[in-house]
Amino acid sequence: MPVVDWFLYHSVAMWLLLQSFVLIAFCFHSATTFPKGCYPSSEDGVKTFRCSKAQLTVIPKDIPNDTNKLFLDYNHISFLPNDAFQNLPLLMELDLSHNVISRVEVGAFRGLPENLHSLDLSSNKLVSVNKDVFNPLKAKANLSSNPWLCDCTLQQLIERVELIAGTSDGIVCDASVRKEQI
Repeated sequence: MPVVDWFLYHSVAMWLLLQSFVLIAFCFHSATTFPKGCYPSSEDGVKTFRCSKAQLTVIPKDIPNDTNKLFLDYNHISFLPNDAFQNLPLLMELDLSHNVISRVEVGAFRGLPENLHSLDLSSNKLVSVNKDVFNPLKAKANLSSNPWLCDCTLQQLIERVELIAGTSDGIVCDASVRKEQI
């Protein structure tokens, strides 16, 4: 009987140890679901996901799909790929300011809801953006403090996008294209 007692004692101990590991794994998994430097919060029923100054270089994939406000400002994001925000049906405000964004794919904002009312792309490295990038967005945008190239593309963009009040003065041309007369 001592072998059976020894086996039962160790089986119970192993079972308790296994349960502890499973519990710890679930606790640590929920704590590391978000990228480092990102955290969710809620105020007055508005769910915010903040990744400000998180040293991100790409748009995170683990953004909760019930997010209303998303702050990705003050990072090192340089590119907005197609469908970057497609799983955020409740998003109302998107702040991408103070990054190094120089390129935006035409489908980057595809899937964003009609209730998105604010898009901040200020203080980036945008030189030129296709006007179709903002189709079918109805959000007001801040495009100020970028090194814009003054050409027809910028003119078409400004005609297509509704700018946030007071931000149009910040759209300053860094360079222009001069058409040669023949």
